[in-house]
Amino acid sequence: MRSLRLVPFLAAIAFAAPAAAQAPPAGGGGGGGGPPPPPFTLTTDAFEDGETIPIRFTQAGEGVAPGEGTSPALNWINPPAGTVSYVLHFHDLEVARMRTTEDQVHWLVWNIPASTTGLPEGVPRGPLADGSLQISATGDVYRGPGAGAAGNPHHYTFELLALDIALDNIPPGEDAFATRRTIMEAIQGHVLGKAVYIGTFKRPN
Repeated sequence: MRSLRLVPFLAAIAFAAPAAAQAPPAGGGGGGGGPPPPPFTLTTDAFEDGETIPIRFTQAGEGVAPGEGTSPALNWINPPAGTVSYVLHFHDLEVARMRTTEDQVHWLVWNIPASTTGLPEGVPRGPLADGSLQISATGDVYRGPGAGAAGNPHHYTFELLALDIALDNIPPGEDAFATRRTIMEAIQGHVLGKAVYIGTFKRPN
């Protein structure tokens, strides 16, 4: 009789054990890997993300040479682990160049060292002191927004790409669009993360 009394007790243990094993750990972490890393973030004090880019950073500013302008100061934090260099790509999303998927190259800066945490306002023409190189449709200089007054404002996007390689073997070419294609092909499979900041602009009426 004693053995019969043990059967319900043993059965209860058998059903309870799997349930206990499947219970999630305290805190709901699941993988036990700790909190995710802080986001890779690009910012500027020149204007709010998604808002209008001030005239002084465009081609419409007073005394600006045709197709040029003053670049805004940019800063970034929390790059992905393993970052070796950055590429900064500033482009106009509304432009469909020559009826293709290409848009306007307003500024492309590459081979920015991993130790860099920002670019100052008014980056001068030509190679940068840290070894970075730059190009735009205007040449080796920042090309500010210049959308016409007609229609809706254009969306200008700053994209900062963190790479696990350096791009010190790609010189600026005569054609900014060809140079951009070369760089974008070279970084395929090497992009660790991307930070984005957007501004809008159209010329005053």
